[in-house]
Amino acid sequence: MKSLVAWRILVHEKGRSGLAIGGIFLAILLIFLQLGFYMSVPQGGLLIYDAMRFDLMLTSSGYVFEAQSSKFPRQRLYQALAVPEVERAIPFYHNNGRWLNDKDGLARDVFVMGINPDDPVFKIPEVMRQAELLRQPDTILVDVNSRPEFGTLRVGRRLEIEQRNVEIVGLYNLGTGFVGLGVIVTSDLNFTRMFPDQALIDINLGLLTLKPGADPVQTAAHLRRIMPADTQVFTRDELYNFETAHWITSTSTGLIFGFGVIVAVIVGLVILNQTLSTQISRQLAQYATLKAMGYTDLHLSGIVVILATIMTTISYVPAVLLSTGIYWIVRHATLLPTEMTAPRMLAVLAIAWGISALSALFALRVLRRADPVELF
Repeated sequence: MKSLVAWRILVHEKGRSGLAIGGIFLAILLIFLQLGFYMSVPQGGLLIYDAMRFDLMLTSSGYVFEAQSSKFPRQRLYQALAVPEVERAIPFYHNNGRWLNDKDGLARDVFVMGINPDDPVFKIPEVMRQAELLRQPDTILVDVNSRPEFGTLRVGRRLEIEQRNVEIVGLYNLGTGFVGLGVIVTSDLNFTRMFPDQALIDINLGLLTLKPGADPVQTAAHLRRIMPADTQVFTRDELYNFETAHWITSTSTGLIFGFGVIVAVIVGLVILNQTLSTQISRQLAQYATLKAMGYTDLHLSGIVVILATIMTTISYVPAVLLSTGIYWIVRHATLLPTEMTAPRMLAVLAIAWGISALSALFALRVLRRADPVELF
């Protein structure tokens, strides 16, 4: 009965109801966009880590985030290998280099990752399949998502990085995340040729793979007991939590997008509250008639909540479709990993329904003034 009455109220004035639904649609769309941007921040920070093979990671005690990891002695890898649960320990190098674009003569920062071609560092088939090519002197693999400012990315192109002539011998598709506008992979030997001040005995990250059945938490605790103070140990979950906290709470990007989510929810609440209050005010006579027939305020409140839920659900569908398209545009224009996911869709729907219920409760102040005696 309540649902039927709510539906009849909604379709009674289709034009006005359509405008109300349009306002709610904009509020839900704003929530989708701000939440998508907010969640893309830690995802962008973890993009390269997600593509790496490791169970535990060794870092310098001065580690801030991936692109500012500092260095620590490679000897720590050998100490880790002495632990029975550790099967493999792989060094990983990175630095920011200057890529000279031969077209405009301008140099741009590029994130350079150095690996041993024999080590299974990445899960990316394109990288591991072409790793053998990096044994040649002054060769690199380039992420195809690097910005257009780096010029045409093609195999065989020769260019200059850190005043050293190198050749692109392969391309791969991963994404740059927040480490830089461009990302390349090279061998550890080529890495030291580009950055002669960074010796191979000093590494940026140590990727540890455990033997089958080994417990990462217990092994990490064991390693922390034997490692000197210059090295810290992360499990994969701990690293993800550390990076997420950094990007969300310690960077202006995370704080801005986080505040944007809060503002979007408040704006949605205001829009929906105003919409429902207007709907009730226009049809106050109908509600007063129901009260005169014996319907209680609680019963009428149920009608208003159902009406708000119906309007929100109708608005939600086009908001999902349009925000998915905007995510795609943003992902290709800015390289932020904005993607529509099922958990996000469910979360926004729950938020929208919650806002609609809360707004309905606020709007009931108007409904309580629907006195049959005054109206008739």
